[in-house]
Amino acid sequence: MTAHTEAKSPEQLDNSAANDDVANNDVANNEAETTNVTPDQDAPDNGVDLAAIFEPYFRPDDNTIVCGALDDEKVVALAKAGVELVINLQPDDELSFDESSAVEQAGMHYEHLPISGAADLKQLKILAFDNILRQNHGKKIAVHCGTGNRVGAAIALRAGWLRGRKMDTAMERGRSHGLTKLAEEVHNRLLVPR
Repeated sequence: MTAHTEAKSPEQLDNSAANDDVANNDVANNEAETTNVTPDQDAPDNGVDLAAIFEPYFRPDDNTIVCGALDDEKVVALAKAGVELVINLQPDDELSFDESSAVEQAGMHYEHLPISGAADLKQLKILAFDNILRQNHGKKIAVHCGTGNRVGAAIALRAGWLRGRKMDTAMERGRSHGLTKLAEEVHNRLLVPR
């Protein structure tokens, strides 16, 4: 991650708006050993080393975490890291536990917008995704699917279709949020004006 400066480039401005786009809990010292938390509460993410907990893990900016599927322990880690909102793009048949209840019990808000794959990467889904991000602008958020690939696809399409970003910029935004296997599909969809 680059150092923060007063002047921001257009790409940095694009990244910063919840990322316009795409979100502090106290942690007792005795919890540090079991959750990778250090006593230094002024550290980013309240001292929780999210990179050691999540695989895959993408951090496009300070307020956005992109990761793969969650479980109870990962939900607790996100809450301790100060995440305010979890956005789940996995359909119900991919979930192995009651994620909504776990997230809400941990004190975070929960949004579920299932994207099963390329077939669900339609403008209405991307508009719904954009709406969630806009309503939660400025919050520390975690967005996830199984691997981060669908998150990256949704971010790239949002950047291209709804933000008017050029192809290269939209694709780079997607890659910074986990876009991999769906890159060709996203590229082809971005070629079609919306």
